[in-house]
Amino acid sequence: MARLNGFTKKQIIDVYRKMALSRKLDDKMLILLKQGKSFFHIGASGHEAAQLAAAEMIKPGEDWSFPYYRDGAYCIGLGMTAREQLLSFLAKAEDPNSGGRQMPQHYGHKNLRVVSQSSPTGTQFLQAVGCAMACKLKKTKEVVYVSSGEGTTSQGDFHEALNWASNSKAPVIFHIQDNEYAISTHRSEQTASTIYNMTSGYGNLSRYDVNGTDFFETNLAFKEAVQRARKGKGPSVIVSHVVRLLPHSSSDDQRKYRSEKDLAEDIKKDPLVILESKCIDENFIKPDEFEKIRTQVDKQVDDDAEWADGQDYPDPDTALDHIYSSQEVVGETNFNSISEKIVIVDAINHALLEEMEFNEKMIIYGQDIADPKGGVFTATKGLSDHFGGNRVFNSPLAESSIVGTAVGMAVTGYKPVVEIQFGDYIWTAMMQIRNEVATMRYRSNNAWTCPMVIRVPVGGYIHGALCHSQSIDGYFIHLPGIYIAYPSCAADAKGLLKMACRMDDPVIFMEHKGLYRQGYAATEEPDSDYLLPFGKGRLVIKGDELTIVTWGAMVQKSMEAMQLLDLPDGIIDIIDLRTLNPIDLDLIESSIAKTSKVLVVHEDNITNGPGAEISALIADKFFELLDGPVRRVASKDSPVPFNWLIEERVLPQAEDISNVIQELLEY
Repeated sequence: MARLNGFTKKQIIDVYRKMALSRKLDDKMLILLKQGKSFFHIGASGHEAAQLAAAEMIKPGEDWSFPYYRDGAYCIGLGMTAREQLLSFLAKAEDPNSGGRQMPQHYGHKNLRVVSQSSPTGTQFLQAVGCAMACKLKKTKEVVYVSSGEGTTSQGDFHEALNWASNSKAPVIFHIQDNEYAISTHRSEQTASTIYNMTSGYGNLSRYDVNGTDFFETNLAFKEAVQRARKGKGPSVIVSHVVRLLPHSSSDDQRKYRSEKDLAEDIKKDPLVILESKCIDENFIKPDEFEKIRTQVDKQVDDDAEWADGQDYPDPDTALDHIYSSQEVVGETNFNSISEKIVIVDAINHALLEEMEFNEKMIIYGQDIADPKGGVFTATKGLSDHFGGNRVFNSPLAESSIVGTAVGMAVTGYKPVVEIQFGDYIWTAMMQIRNEVATMRYRSNNAWTCPMVIRVPVGGYIHGALCHSQSIDGYFIHLPGIYIAYPSCAADAKGLLKMACRMDDPVIFMEHKGLYRQGYAATEEPDSDYLLPFGKGRLVIKGDELTIVTWGAMVQKSMEAMQLLDLPDGIIDIIDLRTLNPIDLDLIESSIAKTSKVLVVHEDNITNGPGAEISALIADKFFELLDGPVRRVASKDSPVPFNWLIEERVLPQAEDISNVIQELLEY
């Protein structure tokens, strides 16, 4: 059978048909946009050859894909249909990418293992590395494809991903589609050298620099890279030089920053024309055969667009579906004590050990968490010795890497429990947490999920100064899609952490550093069956004149405040919320119904802190029960200084709380 560069005529016709289909979809979508039937488009025109060259080597439904927004032809190559892409463009209910929740060209397809992608550029790289790490753990031959434009290589996540992938020999293919423009910014303004040269310093990384408008040349690079990955030899980066035949998006006009001559030169590099010409010059495929394909594709897209336009939009009543799992909430189990006293840090350690034994797909990693150190607070001491380096291991010193790879591991079915060493340094992971972790279930319309636990030591009172004392609950209470635990004692820490490890949603588990070994936070230790559900507060002390709502280290501070006032028993209800998402409003209501007065005490800054939201909820829902103002005690709006004398002026003290208690009791 005759072949051209190793491909049969049938194979090349199939590739060309997919390229033509992608091109026609771009054209049709722009027409539909002008008709007011959608509001955004970002096209693959000019990238088709490179994307189809990649798709030819990926096994749909077996290998994993983390494409970027311009990968329309790649997704077609994997098996996504024109109708499915049109459903996405028109934001229809049956859109398999997101059910109309995301902008068009934000690809995701469960059956094809195209993991739901969002808008930030570069977050997908670390997720792909995490997915590839999972493939290695499973000892499969699966490979992971991840792509972006050349502008995204300026993002730190790209370099963090190359580093971890290279160090671990992860089976991931980085495809950089270089059309020279990040919207309007030329590559020369982005990159000190070429992308190819820039990636030269990573061991175990194979590099390819190809003409991405040439299907055959690019496919050869992908063939070698994929074979190498399947053999366990490590990652590859393929830089394919392509052309952008459309503006960046439907919101852009590239004539404002590109010359007519430049645009005309790009048209000469049209990958469809190049493939046609090569086949015709080799007498392999006739011109009228290409014309016939284009005619068939034109009709197909017109018919599919008419069909998609007639499909239903999402029901508005589903707008709040799939923010969280619909998994049935487990109730609190019986408390069976196995020891008389355990401190919080040891309770956490025991919870992790028990859950690792319970779930063989649970993985623990973070900075310095492996033995012999076992974490800077020893919360993970002994775990890597017990379970081995494949399940408990150190990560690079890179918070975005920790959370980003956890997303990739979670979508494959693993349960990552990761540690951010100090809450003060979680901010470089914020893009991953806010735009990826929290939205995965919602944006994919429940097709993809990434349940994980992010353990974070937080809080002050340890002379940690500005960057080892921060309270971060005020930031994350604002974030739908992630549950938040913040225990104040050892038994709660164990029960909540074990529950977090079994939940089907992401959890931020805040651990107050100052409580880790405090005797007053020690309790009896519950057994391995003890689970404490989220959203169930604890009534620490009972009274009927004032309610204090608090959590974390402020539980003890509130008790000390009562002691300063030498109040008799039965005056104050102290509620330990235990979790900040969800909040036990039923317990708050039942307490205020008795006391009619409430004080919210927290360690985070007072302005826009979690107490502001809780106070607003109380005023909104329980106003008729109140006989006084809702008051707050919290940290001053200031960084936390190192000197202990001025640190005391910033962080809430028992005296601050007692003063407000006295004012409310006298109100």
